[in-house]
Amino acid sequence: MLGSIGMPELIIIFVIALIIFGPRKLPELGRSLGKSLAEFKRASNELRNTLEEEIRLEEQKPPEPKPKVEPSRTAEADPAPTEPHFEEPVGAATSGKVDKSA
Repeated sequence: MLGSIGMPELIIIFVIALIIFGPRKLPELGRSLGKSLAEFKRASNELRNTLEEEIRLEEQKPPEPKPKVEPSRTAEADPAPTEPHFEEPVGAATSGKVDKSA
């Protein structure tokens, strides 16, 4: 975006700033703008250096061994032994008597 600003555009911006702020205030604004830009550049360089250092340390670290995970036991993988199930005939009494009418 700033690459498209040429010398005529900068002169127009300077003249408008001169009219708005006046000749006494403009140098002070320029200094404070320069200090702000320098501080921003310093902070962004510090952040970039910190990130690069963290990445470098992470790359040097040996890989952590993965914990062994036992597979979960399911009914399909390990069926439990079942006892045979026998149903009593319908109408049979618990006393041992069998209904002969059926």
